Formats: sequence, C-alpha cells, structure tokens
Amino acid sequence: MAHKAHHPDDQRVVDDPAAGVVPAFARDRVFGWILAIAGFISWIAACTLTLERLEIYKDPNYTTSCDISPWVSCGTVMQTHQAELFGFPNPLIGVAGFAVVVAIGVTLIAGARLPRWYFIGLQTGITLALVMICWLWFQALYVIHVLCPYCMVVWAMMIVLIVYTTARNISHDVIPAPAGLKRFLAEWHWVIAVLLIVLCAGSILFSFAGVFFG
Repeated sequence: MAHKAHHPDDQRVVDDPAAGVVPAFARDRVFGWILAIAGFISWIAACTLTLERLEIYKDPNYTTSCDISPWVSCGTVMQTHQAELFGFPNPLIGVAGFAVVVAIGVTLIAGARLPRWYFIGLQTGITLALVMICWLWFQALYVIHVLCPYCMVVWAMMIVLIVYTTARNISHDVIPAPAGLKRFLAEWHWVIAVLLIVLCAGSILFSFAGVFFG
C-alpha cells in the first residue's frame, strides 16, 4: 500500500537525525538564516560606528551621521569612557564578534553539521555579549543620557540572537531543560523576542520622556 509523501516543510516541527523532533526555527538552515541576518545587520552597525570613531580621532570636531540632537548623538557617546570599555573602541568587538556570528550562520545555511561544543561556544559568546550590551544600555539611558541610533540597532539584534540561540540550544538539548520549557519556547520564542524589544523601547521612552514629550 502506497503511503502519501509528507514533506517536512508542511509541518511545524521536523525530524532532525541528531536531535529528534525540533521546532522549525531550530532547523540548522533556518537558524543559520537568523544568525546571518541578525549578525550582518549588527556587523554593519558596528562597522559604521568604527568608521565614525576613526573620523573623530582625526578631527575631534567631526559631526557623525547620527548627531541629530544633544540627546541623540553617536559622537557624544563615542567620546565617553564607557565607549572604550577595554581601552579601545567598543565597536571593534562587534566588528569581530558579529563577523563570527555571520560565518556560523552561513556555514549552517550551506548544510554543515556542527558539533555540540560549537553551539556551546556560540551560546557563551552571545551571552557574554548580551551582558556587555545590557551594561551599555544602562550607561546610555541612566548615566550618559544620550542615545546612539546604531547602538540601538545592535540592542534589538542582540535580543533576537540571544532568544533564538537559547531556544535553539534548548530544543537540541545543548542546554538541558524540562520538556515543558521546550514546548513553551517552541511556541512562544517569537513573542519573547518581540516583548523584550518592546520593553527595551519602552525603557528608552521612559528615560527620555522629557525629551520626546516635552
């Protein structure tokens, strides 16, 4: 008796030989696209900030492309000590780090099967990057009190990267987790990402309420 062919793209979850049944977003190629797109957007932002910082080194009076007002100014942020956390411009970390994220994404899109330790390293790197981003977010909103548009792009992309990387690694048992948590992330990963981005935007509006609303 003939059986009807069942294409994996016709269902929400697919069979993965290495990890069993996983959500569609956690498939290697789909996850690779998420890494590649979010990483590339962040890399462009980091490169732009790096180039702008080089211009400031050459001319301290240089006006950056995002010097919009006293409260929205990459140039002002770049000239604070927080902009050189390790003694050199922070964007250089992004240029190198996001290039690695893009490379991993492209590797997965190409069909490579990466070992578990690779994803542990990815999780560790993105988590450490998020810690740094959270510190910079706090400094921008509550200490410097000046916004950098390119930085905010990176903040949004980092939320996407941490949520999807964590959800992917939990679904593949790279990070041990109860079955209930796996099901929750399979259904609600995108809601978590959107909610965190909205909360981040809300924190900006709250901190700069006097600027935005007078």
